[in-house]
Amino acid sequence: MPTDHFAGDPRSNLERMRAGDLYIADDPEFADRQHRAMRLAARYQAVCLEAPEKARPVLEELLGFVGEGAEVRPPLFVDYGVNISIGARTFVNYNLTALDVAAISIGEDCQIGPNIQLLTPTHPVEPEPRRDKLEAARPIIIGDNVWLGGGVIVCPGVSIGDDSVVGAGSVVTRNIPAGVVAVGSPARPVRDV
Repeated sequence: MPTDHFAGDPRSNLERMRAGDLYIADDPEFADRQHRAMRLAARYQAVCLEAPEKARPVLEELLGFVGEGAEVRPPLFVDYGVNISIGARTFVNYNLTALDVAAISIGEDCQIGPNIQLLTPTHPVEPEPRRDKLEAARPIIIGDNVWLGGGVIVCPGVSIGDDSVVGAGSVVTRNIPAGVVAVGSPARPVRDV
C-alpha cells in the first residue's frame, strides 16, 4: 500500500508547491500549466524566426516579468514561465533552461550565456519518497549586472550577488557574494571583480 505522505494536510499539490513544501510532481493539475508554457515557448521561437518585432508580447505572456530592453534568444525551456522575472537590459543567450517550480529572479543588466541551467526543483534523497514522485523547490536569485558564462548550472536556493561573474561550466551549489569571480564545481569565489 502506498504511503500517504500528506495525511492531515488538506492543501492541494499546487498549494504545497507554492509554499516550497514537498508535493506530488506528476499531479495532473500541473499538466495544463506546463503545456501552456511549452506552447508559448515554441510560439516565441517561431515568431522570433518569422517576425522578430512581434516576439516580445509572446515572451511577456510566457514569463512573469520582462524588463524594458531585455532580450531572450530562443530556444527557451521552462516549466511554467510565470515564476520567472528578467530585469531591464538583461541579455539571455540561446538554450536557457529555467525550471521555475519556485521563483527565478534575474536582475537588471545581466549577461546570461548560452546553455545555462537554472534549476529550482529538489528531490528527496530517500528512495521511497523519490519513487513516489515527491519534489519541492527553492528559489534562485541572480542580482544586477551578473555575468553567467556558458554552461553554468545554478542549483536550487542559490543567490548570486550583484556584479559577480560565474565562469563557464561552473556549478553553483551555494550562494555567491556580490562583486566576485567564482569558478569551478562547486563554484567558489577566486577573486574580487
